[in-house]
Amino acid sequence: HVQLVESGGGSVQAGGSLSLTCTASGPTYERGCMAWFRQAPGKEREGVATIHADSGITFYADSVKDRFTISQDNAKSTLYLQVNSLKPEDSAMYYCAADRKVPYGYLRPALYEPKYWSQGTQVTVS
Repeated sequence: HVQLVESGGGSVQAGGSLSLTCTASGPTYERGCMAWFRQAPGKEREGVATIHADSGITFYADSVKDRFTISQDNAKSTLYLQVNSLKPEDSAMYYCAADRKVPYGYLRPALYEPKYWSQGTQVTVS
C-alpha cells in the first residue's frame, strides 16, 4: 500500500511563496504518476499539477501555470511543489497523490484521478 506524507504548508501573505514536500513509500509500480491537488471549503477538489515519474513530463492547471512548479527526486521518493506569487484564491488544503502509470493524455490535472492520497497540508494566503 502506498503512503504519502506531506510537509511545508503554512500561512503567508499575498505574493509570498511556499515549498511543499511529499514523501512516498510503498510499491514503486503503484506510483508511476504523481500529482498535487487542492480543495478549498465549499469548492470541488482541483488538480493543480501532475508529473510522470519516469519521463518527468508535467502538466499544470491554468490557474497556477507560471506560478507553481512540480518536481521530483525519485531517488528519495519525494515530490515537490514550489508555489510562488501566492494569491488569496490559492488558499486551500493541498494534497499529494499517486497511482499507477497512465497515458500522458490522462495526466492532465482536470482528468487525473489517482488512487492514493496524502492527509493534506493547509496553505493559507492573506
